[in-house]
Amino acid sequence: MAGIVAGATSATLLIVGIFWWNCCYKLDDEVSGVLFGDEFQMGWNLGKLGKGGFGVVYKGYLRDSDTYVAVKRISKASKQGIKEYASEVKIISQLRHKNLVKLIGQCHEKGELILVYELMANSSLDSYLFKGKTLLTWEVRFKIVQDLASALFYLHEEGDHCVLHRDIKASNIMLDSSFNAKLGDFGLARLVDHEKASQTTHLAGTLGYLAPECVSSGKASKESDVYSFGVVALEIACGRRSIESKYEESQVPLVAWVWDSYGSQRLLDVADPKLSMNFDAKQMECLLMIGLWCVHPDQHFRPSIRQTIQVLNFEAPWPKLPSTRPTATYNAQITSEIQTSEPCFSDMSIMVPR
Repeated sequence: MAGIVAGATSATLLIVGIFWWNCCYKLDDEVSGVLFGDEFQMGWNLGKLGKGGFGVVYKGYLRDSDTYVAVKRISKASKQGIKEYASEVKIISQLRHKNLVKLIGQCHEKGELILVYELMANSSLDSYLFKGKTLLTWEVRFKIVQDLASALFYLHEEGDHCVLHRDIKASNIMLDSSFNAKLGDFGLARLVDHEKASQTTHLAGTLGYLAPECVSSGKASKESDVYSFGVVALEIACGRRSIESKYEESQVPLVAWVWDSYGSQRLLDVADPKLSMNFDAKQMECLLMIGLWCVHPDQHFRPSIRQTIQVLNFEAPWPKLPSTRPTATYNAQITSEIQTSEPCFSDMSIMVPR
């Protein structure tokens, strides 16, 4: 009798448990449907803004505030995505600056990791520079560089801690309805003391934007962020990616090509041909010189972001650079925190080309 009673009780609890489970998850699905619409639950095409390394970004709507937002759903299959989510919430929620993408809220329930940001009406910088969207005028481009420099100065100098972004690139620079630039995606960012201003970690970032010493040591610093800023500055001036195979072999690495043109006193020849010479020559030359200064292979010769802003605003003289780009060789033990939009690598040696 005791066995029969125990079995009957267990069966009843199991049935109740299954009923409760189904009801809860049905309700959860209904709530998700109200918040994000059918496209979030079923379509994966409608309302989709883009796909990053650790998840998909959708366009959402907040009824209470009558506001459209960007909703990032972290991939459940990505362990690195969970780390990115935690870093994003920890760091960017503490930051407030006009040139940083604002994190509105987050949610982590029933295995879902959701980040909600302000919606940037004009998407990301790379879609204009490299993907054929409307041509950005020179005035807009120069302002974007100034906005990015302002954001980086805030991260490096103005907070209680120094924030190392570690993944500054064109696709992480968002543009609002007035083409004001805002730096986003803090999933790889780290907080460090101002006195130290560097951190040895696993190698993280995106190929083409990584400073050579990061590859060698895995050490992120203000100088490595400045290097990435310099690459973006050159991309904005030249209208092409830092690494693009469709060009002649001598022009494939953007940094090397621009430095060779500088050494040959043909610096303005690298200006984006799509601009059809509609740019301020002094500003263009200034931006290219700043870009080369920031991507100097030796981090000790790079400017601080404060010095960069001074030159960008024509408040300080341009740097004096060698006509030939210095060469640096590094033997690297590379670990697997390369940004997921790029291939991962095992142990290898890297030669930074001239």
